[in-house]
This record gives sequence, structure tokens and C-alpha cells, in this order.
Amino acid sequence: MKALIPYVKMAFAERRDMLLSILTGFIAGIAAVSLFSASGLLISRAALTPPIYTLMVIVAIVKLLGVTAAISRYGERYFSHRATFTMLSNIRLRVYEKLEPVASRVLSKIQSGDLMSRIVGDVESLQHVLLRVIYPPVVMLTVFIATITFTFTLSFGSAVVILAGFVLVLVVIPTLFFIGHRRVDSKLRQTRGELSSETAEFLSGFKELVIHGASEQHKHVVHEKINAYEREKEQSERMHIWSEFAIGFLSLIVSVGVLAFAGFQVAEGNLAGTLLAMLLMISLTVFEQVTPMALFPYYVQESSQAAKRLEDIDEDARTEPSFTPYDGDSPPSIQFDRVSFSFPDFPRPVLESVSFAIAPGSHTAIIGASGSGKSTIASLLLKLQPVDDQPIYLNNTQLDHIDEQDVWQSSNVSLQSNQFFVGSVNENLAMGNDQATEAEMTDALKSVELDHLNLSDALHENAANLSGGEKQRLALARLFLRDASLWVLDEPTSSLDALTEQRMLDQVFSRTEDATVVLISHRLTGLEQMDQIIVVDHGQIIEAGSYDELIAQNGYLKQMKDLESELFVG
Repeated sequence: MKALIPYVKMAFAERRDMLLSILTGFIAGIAAVSLFSASGLLISRAALTPPIYTLMVIVAIVKLLGVTAAISRYGERYFSHRATFTMLSNIRLRVYEKLEPVASRVLSKIQSGDLMSRIVGDVESLQHVLLRVIYPPVVMLTVFIATITFTFTLSFGSAVVILAGFVLVLVVIPTLFFIGHRRVDSKLRQTRGELSSETAEFLSGFKELVIHGASEQHKHVVHEKINAYEREKEQSERMHIWSEFAIGFLSLIVSVGVLAFAGFQVAEGNLAGTLLAMLLMISLTVFEQVTPMALFPYYVQESSQAAKRLEDIDEDARTEPSFTPYDGDSPPSIQFDRVSFSFPDFPRPVLESVSFAIAPGSHTAIIGASGSGKSTIASLLLKLQPVDDQPIYLNNTQLDHIDEQDVWQSSNVSLQSNQFFVGSVNENLAMGNDQATEAEMTDALKSVELDHLNLSDALHENAANLSGGEKQRLALARLFLRDASLWVLDEPTSSLDALTEQRMLDQVFSRTEDATVVLISHRLTGLEQMDQIIVVDHGQIIEAGSYDELIAQNGYLKQMKDLESELFVG
């Protein structure tokens, strides 16, 4: 319930529409009860065949109540849904604003499919906060109190029977069904997240699965999740149906009880016979207003679970630390001081006591075999992984005290997997600098030898219509449109041939003379131009120094260069 409080406050922010919903809902409810009770009175009196003019007033009232009920019900739906849609819009903005700064950390804990399930399905579930949890109980209670008060003036016993039925319908039966609902719906929500994760993985890796002949196996897993979800959803729907049936059946029993007690009073001469049908219609109609409230506990539980899952997303953003101002205009110095890091649920440490320093404006290459921990260093430097209390420093300021937004805004970053979106080349280049002119974009494409592309050319999802090398060069072109004091390049040319790779690195170096550059690679091209080379193996630094120093040491770098020369000559 605690997780639901912020969303309840957001619902109350729409208090004007909420009050109008309550007012129109009360009018609609009272008008409906009055309409049917007046109809019952009209039927009873008409059965005595009085002069028609004696019924004209009741007939006019019935018509007026019918119109009033219809208009008021429309107003209730209009105002309540307008408030709900506004609230959902605000919730989506809130979730995005909290998620965006910590997205990389969240994705390291929650699978992308499950995350999508939460920000779509769980946000959608929060519509019940206003539509089912907040204002309907107020409407129902006011309508019921007014009805019971009126019924007491006609028949005390009938009013007591209705009141007892009210307690049974709203307390006893919902409590019994809620226990089962809570278990089923909690599992249903978990299964929905698992299904989203499995489906997202299956679709994103479909080509690889087909190539390796594993598509049928993974398809079977997805089908199993679908079947499990459908079974649990069917079970939940079945419980809803039985709950509504039990409440409807009990409501009819209460109405029969009212009819029996009122009939006894008529037989005893304590109640006018023309009021018998009126009391019966009151009972039937008022329980129509009450019946939807029987699912109130279920909607409270569903909304609470949805709120809890959403709050789990942004737990990293709940505390807002005070960050130290960071000057990103000048090239930064970088220092790692005995940094160690492990991924959650991963037994082997990725980095072990890594220490190095990078001078401002210098060019540093971090090389090593695949899986040695090079990319993890880049992720920590960019705060793409949690750096809580890690001794990592930018300009002598601990990275944990610097806002990641400041780091990203002052950095040009090329990761191993660069993201491209469905749209034109122009639109994807504009991500680097939305103020860049078409001439600047064209020059950037020429500098990376992609001048055969037009700015208006369409890119498919994740640029699937480009080769791996073209994607890497397009990513570099995007960086060339933006000035930055820190460049972090993780395998920026791994898909290029040696000659093209050297030309691309020359382009990078010509644009970064006054910037701090961290180049991560398992290839040895361009190392002669670096101020410092750091060799990483199994999460530890085994060599560090200039190119000439490391070659003279006859260590790892020298052995790799000799092996490269032998292969090239061979």
C-alpha cells in the first residue's frame, strides 16, 4: 500500500474532475434508485385503475428521472475518464523521468521485456486507482446512505435487511474471494513479465536461433509461457465471474427477504400495499450500485502490486544525492585507484584492483583479449554500471559525486553495439547534434567514406540494411558532428579492414587533439600514435606505458605485435 501513495496523490491532483465525477455519480445513482422506486409505485397504483390524471405526476417524475440518470451517468464517465487519462499521462512522464537517468543500471537488473511489461502493463493497471479505488466508494456510500435513510421512513425492517445484505456483499464475500485473488493475480503479473522477457529475447535473437537450429526449442519455451499466462488469466477471470455471481445471487436473496418482510407488514396492515413493489425495486436497484464495489479489494491489491513493480524500477533514483559541479568543457584527467567490479549473480570478478591514471588531453589505448574487462572499464567510466563508492576520479572528483548526465553531455561515446533507429540517415545523425546543418552532415559522411549514402536514405530497425562496418562508420560520423572533451571509443573499428581502420583512426585523432581519448580495442592498429597503452588480462593490468616502452619490455604487446607480423607476412 505504501508504494501506492504517490499515485493516489497524483489522482487527487485532478480534484476538480474527481469532485465532478463524485457529484454526477451521486446524482446518477440516486436518480436510478428513484427512477425504479417511482416505477414500482406507478405500477402498484396503476394496478388499482385510478383516474389517469392521478398518475400524471408520477409519470412525469419517472421521465425526468430517466433523463437525469442518463445525463448524469454520461457526465460521471466523462469526468472520471478525463481525470484518469490525465493521471496516466502524468504517471508515464513520472516513470520516464525517473527511469531515463538510471536506465543503464535498471537494465542490468531487469530484463528489457519485463521492463516493457512494467512501463506499459503496470502503468495501465494504475487507471484503477481513480476509476475503481478512490471515487466509486464515495459515490456508493452516499447513494446507499441516502437510500437507507429513505427506506427507514417506509419500513424499518426492510431497511435492516438491506443493511445486513450490504455488509455481506461488501465485507464477507469480497474478503473470501480476495484471498484467492491475491495469490492468483500476483502469479499472473509475474508470469506476464516472464512472457514479455522470453518473447523479447526470442524476437531479438530470431536470426541467430534459426541459424543455429535452436528456434523450435525457444519457440516451445515461449509457447509454454503463453499457455501458463493464459491458464492463470483464465483462473483469474473465473474467480471474477464467481465473485460477481455470488454477489448477484446474494443481492437477489436480500431482495427476496425485503419482499417477504414487506409483504408480512402489508398483511399485518403496517405498510401500504402500493409501497411493496417500491421497496422491492429499491432493493434491486441499490444493490446494482453496490455490486461493482465488491471487487474493490481486488483493484486495491492489483494497483498496489503495479505500483510496487514500478517503484522497483526507479529504486536507484529514490535518493537524490547532491552532486559536485563538473566542468566538462576542458579535457578531464581520469584515475582508477584499485577498482574491483563484479556483475550481480556472476561468480568471477570482472576487474580486480585495477589502477591507472590518464592525463588530461592525452590519448590512451586499453587493449587485451576478448573478455579481459576492457569494456567494463568504459562502462564504469561512463557510469553505465553502478559506481557506488568506487575510487574512480574525473578531474580529481570521485565519479560517484558527479551527475552521470554531466559526464554524458561532455563525452563522445562509441560502444561495441551502437543504436540506430528507424528513420532517415539525417535523423540518426541528428542524435549527435540536432543543430548540425545538412552540409555538416554530408561532410561527416564523406570523412568516414559513406558519401554513397544520402541524408534522406532510410535506415531499417537498428540499421539492418547496413553492413557492420558501415554501422561503425556511421556511428563515428555521428560523433564527428559533436564537440566533446572526452572520447570513449569501444572497438570503434572492429568490423573494418586494416586499411580502412587506419584511415578512420586518423580521422578520429585529427579531431581529438585537444580532448582526452580512451580507445578500447583488441586490435593493435594505431597504437604508435597513443600517449599511453594499458594492457588488461583477466581483469588485471599486466602492462602500462608508452608504445616504445612496452615494445622494449618484450612483454604481451611485443609478443602480439610479433605474432601479427608473422601472420601478415605469412
